[in-house]
Amino acid sequence: MPCLNRSALSILLATLPAILLATLLCAPLRAETRVPTSQAEIGLGFAPLVKAAAPAVVNIYVKRVVQTRSSPFQNDPLFADMFRNFGEVKPRVQNSLGSGVILSSDGYVVSNYHVVGEATDIRVVLNDRREYAARVVLADEESDLALLQLEGARGMPHLSLRDSDTVDVGELVLAIGNPFGVGQTVSSGIVSGLARSGGAIGSARGYFIQTDAPINPGNSGGALIDVNGALIGVNTRIVSRSGGSNGIGFAIPAKLVQAFMDQAKAGNTSFERPWAGINGQVVGGDIAESIGLGVPSGIMITEMHRESPFFQAGIKAGDVILSVDGQAVNTPSEMIFRMSVVGIGEDVAVTFFRDQQIESRAVTLMNAPDVPARAQRVTGRDTPVPEVTLVNINPRVLAEFGLPLSSDGVVVAETGPYGARAGLRAGDVISEINGERVSDTGAALRALEASGRWLGLLIVRGGKPLQLKFRL
Repeated sequence: MPCLNRSALSILLATLPAILLATLLCAPLRAETRVPTSQAEIGLGFAPLVKAAAPAVVNIYVKRVVQTRSSPFQNDPLFADMFRNFGEVKPRVQNSLGSGVILSSDGYVVSNYHVVGEATDIRVVLNDRREYAARVVLADEESDLALLQLEGARGMPHLSLRDSDTVDVGELVLAIGNPFGVGQTVSSGIVSGLARSGGAIGSARGYFIQTDAPINPGNSGGALIDVNGALIGVNTRIVSRSGGSNGIGFAIPAKLVQAFMDQAKAGNTSFERPWAGINGQVVGGDIAESIGLGVPSGIMITEMHRESPFFQAGIKAGDVILSVDGQAVNTPSEMIFRMSVVGIGEDVAVTFFRDQQIESRAVTLMNAPDVPARAQRVTGRDTPVPEVTLVNINPRVLAEFGLPLSSDGVVVAETGPYGARAGLRAGDVISEINGERVSDTGAALRALEASGRWLGLLIVRGGKPLQLKFRL
């Protein structure tokens, strides 16, 4: 299609030299190169944003010593578990690579537990190639978070934390990290989902921000930032069949990172999350219809410990918890997240549905009580399974070992060398010894000492009963 119509072209030919006409019609326009100065312009280019945020994202190099056994049965699907303690134990140095984010000028760095957990040597390298040794200040496998302190760090570049409850689906985000060890890399995308819950790397369980910004191995612990350069999440995992990015990545919300930071600065050596003391199930359409709840939502309480703070507040089994601290909860992971970011010792508003009505109660969040006493005992050398550490069951023990709320008996806290050979594991609940119920550690020791030629143990492991019998 011609640039000008015929009449206009004739006028130009009559009034302008041919060279000037060619310049007018064909010369390209020059683009202006400058730093974006408005929100709209930032949306067209991320370079200024990356320059500001990238110095606060670091590479983390980790060494850890792991104990491995050279067993001929280690890859056998039938005998691997039976002979898991068979073979010589050999230490092996394991190297790993990940990312982290500097949160303060004095060198606090957040990363993933699966990156730095149980590390023996941690080196942190900044974007400008400065290198620091680091130590773990606070780590929690369940949330897959770890907080590091850089040794001798001062005046560090750092990112501010944004309240992740203000994040909306569709927001533009950048993921910054060190995928595959190729060096610091930036990828862009959007927030594609919120309130994602379920399993993550290792033992982590939680509540995640979902993004389609490409995340690959090595990005773990890196930053997920918004268009203002604020940290909204810490990248933790991907969903992939091949190991590469398929556009489904997850980040731990900044609100939990803030709670983690607060506890570390308060001097905590382990992350403390409030104890709910309840079990529940997601409310689907059938349950909602049967109880008269208009929209399927919330968590129905199916089991409750008498020491639960919810029980103390007057909430009972059969109630449907709809929100905690004004935020809707639809899975147990969401509920634990909401309790964790509020913190122990705080009162929180809990809204629940009961008998066709919505009610609200104030619940005081607390640690799992360590009462009655654990009465820790270690089996003697003259017992059939010596050097096994036993403790009484109480709410704190239930929480530490992830036991069902209805557990009864004594718990194996440490197996010792002989207990492991006998097939015991930490967290096993011993209910009976030689056919007699055991209610506390004293009764368990007496029953073991009175064993004759045979020893029979009824234990509960993973909620399932298991019989162990030995000829002495």
